[in-house]
Order: sequence, then structure tokens, then C-alpha cells
Amino acid sequence: MTEYDSKYLHGVCGAALVLALLAVAPAARAADYDVGSIHISQPWSRATPKGASAGAGYMTITNKGTGPDRVNCVSSDAAAQCQIHTMTMDNGVMKMRPVEGGLEILPGQTVTLKPGGLHMMLIDLKHPLEAGSTMKATLKFDHAGTVDVEYPVAAIGAPAPGADAGGGSMMSGDHGGGMMMAPSGGNSGGGSMMQMKKP
Repeated sequence: MTEYDSKYLHGVCGAALVLALLAVAPAARAADYDVGSIHISQPWSRATPKGASAGAGYMTITNKGTGPDRVNCVSSDAAAQCQIHTMTMDNGVMKMRPVEGGLEILPGQTVTLKPGGLHMMLIDLKHPLEAGSTMKATLKFDHAGTVDVEYPVAAIGAPAPGADAGGGSMMSGDHGGGMMMAPSGGNSGGGSMMQMKKP
């Protein structure tokens, strides 16, 4: 083998290794967003299986201002509706409800929307969320204004960016339970509630 052949082969192998690493690398780090005194970091979402009617988006929101603000999700290119939801456990049943009037973020407070807690619920998906793609949502803050945020979509069951693998998944169904949207009964706001029964 000549020196030229050896260098050529070494270059081809190096390029193949880089491509292989890119193929298994997690989704690219999302952009941060600033609107008024609000800072949004690490927006992300998880892929959904075919036929899923709901998905979720996550992010960290910091209020750098001197007064409280409230956020609502007003639209998404991936779903007919998007809402900020809270999640609680009641007698072994996980209950998700819309945060009526928007999620309040106090001055100096950082709120993380994450699997198993507060999250942005995407209702009536227009198409499955696919790993490696992005989806967009428009967030409206009462005081700071409106901002379009892009959410990189990670694999089904993927952990939050920077978190250890193996975390639980609210949306992947890995608990064997089923999710359903149902009238909330006691919710005077006329919203809906999602329940997941845990075994």
C-alpha cells in the first residue's frame, strides 16, 4: 500500500467515524429566547408514536424582571391546541389539567417544564412528532409579549437535555397505563383533564 493509499484510507475511515457519531448524537442544543424580561432556555419535545393524538413540549423559563408575568401557549404548528398543564397524583391516578389563566412566573423565579410535572400539552396532533425534527409553538406572556419558540424533537422516552438516561416518560406509555382526555367535572373553567392510571 502506498503512502497516498494509506492517507486516503485513513481520511475515509475518519469521515465515516464522524458521520456515525453524528447519527447517534442527541438532538442539537436548542436556541435560547428572550422576550422582555423573560428568558427561555432548553426547549425540547419527544417524538410520538404513529396515531398519537397528544404530545408535549418542555423548557425552562426565567423571569428576570421586577414583576410577575403569566405565560400561555397560543398556537403550535404541530397541534390544533396547546396548553400549559400541571400534573398531580390522586389515589394512584396521574391527573393533568390546564393551568387556568396561564402559568405565573414570579420575579427572579425559574420554572422548568419537564416530564412528570408542568409541561406544554399539544392536543390533537396534526402529525406525529418525529425525532430529529423541530416543532414550533407561540407563547404569549401577559407583560413580556409574544415569542415563537422552536422545540427540537428527541427520541421517544429520551431524557431531558443534560439529564441522565433512564428517566421516566410521561408520554411513551412505558408504565403500561393508558391516557385519556375527559371532562374535569369540578373544573369551572370548562377545560379538560388527562388521566393516566398507573399499575
